[in-house]
Amino acid sequence: MHGKDAIRSAYQLSRMVLTSYVSDLTDSELLTRPAKGCNHLAWQLGHLISSECGLLNSIAPGAAIELPEGFAEKHSKENTASDDPADFASQEEYLSYFPKLQEAAFNALDALSDEDLAKEAPEHLRQICPNVGGVFVLIATHPMMHAGQFVPVRRILDKPVLI
Repeated sequence: MHGKDAIRSAYQLSRMVLTSYVSDLTDSELLTRPAKGCNHLAWQLGHLISSECGLLNSIAPGAAIELPEGFAEKHSKENTASDDPADFASQEEYLSYFPKLQEAAFNALDALSDEDLAKEAPEHLRQICPNVGGVFVLIATHPMMHAGQFVPVRRILDKPVLI
């Protein structure tokens, strides 16, 4: 297995976990917060989608999918307190972005050489990702950073164990 293969594998695994956890949740259930002070799942999904676009564009300008106007703002840190369903998308809409995001990320990854992946990451990311390959690893694994918050919501809602 080569580096790009490992990134693709990690990407697919983390998306499988995330989409499994969301697969049987209703739009209203997505507004459940795992604990006091935590962001609800709808916000987290939008954050993951917006973040992936921003991260991908930072290392491959123009490679990310285009999101609807206002999408990123509704899922920004400034909107974490909102519980207004009108501020958030449906479960179906959130899930519809993931195949498009994967295609964009994999196309960008495939267009880069090993030398390109070894180049320095954008300055604002270097503290956690020293190089472009590291940013792809972050893109691949970011959903797993949030997956632990989806499980308590599933327990609160008496949803079955899926994984």
